[in-house]
Amino acid sequence: MKFRPALWPTLFTIPALVMLIGLGTWQVDRLAWKSGIIARIETNARLPAMPLPPAASVDPAALEYRPVSVTGTFRHDREVHLLATTQRGNTGYQLIVPLDRAEGGTVLVNRGWVPAARKERETRPESLPAGPVTVTGLLRKPWHQGWFVPDNDLKRNVWFYGDATAMAKEMGVDAPPFFIEADATPNPGGLPLGGQTRLDVPNNHLTYVVTWYGFAVVLVVIYFAYHRREGRF
Repeated sequence: MKFRPALWPTLFTIPALVMLIGLGTWQVDRLAWKSGIIARIETNARLPAMPLPPAASVDPAALEYRPVSVTGTFRHDREVHLLATTQRGNTGYQLIVPLDRAEGGTVLVNRGWVPAARKERETRPESLPAGPVTVTGLLRKPWHQGWFVPDNDLKRNVWFYGDATAMAKEMGVDAPPFFIEADATPNPGGLPLGGQTRLDVPNNHLTYVVTWYGFAVVLVVIYFAYHRREGRF
């Protein structure tokens, strides 16, 4: 039986099929990329904490989510506030504070979350330890402003995304472009709440792979069903 393809359905189907297959293949690549990221995060996060190397030798991309420990003194007067929710969905702020290292240099520490009513230091004096402290937490890279994320409000000291370089500049300190996100070790007075790092990175790319390739299969079925109905076989 000779197949006689109709012009307009064919002209529509071929580019649409190419596009759907291309999208599915792109999502296959994205799936591999995201799976690699998740594997690296899980591997790094399970490692024992190591002393934070000198800032000049730290590669934030290689050490991201690696547990580290560092000793120094907080400069609470330079604290900045990053709008954030807890893992339970409560809205408040994460406290980013410069820590002057005992061996020299400064790093930015995300001490953890406080509710909006306790944002200002005056409302939680017990949360401001003086003198040397040791912080253990995960090393994190800064992140860029998303499409629908507002600009950081420096006048109100309210930050919407983790621009470590801009934070250090606003604090008036020389700190490398990464954060140490403190673990859940309790702080004096119960605040801030550490251990807020989210390790459950979403990975929906397999669903997208199935979706786009599924649309491609459906399109082919519809194409041949149309030709069969029109008697073109």
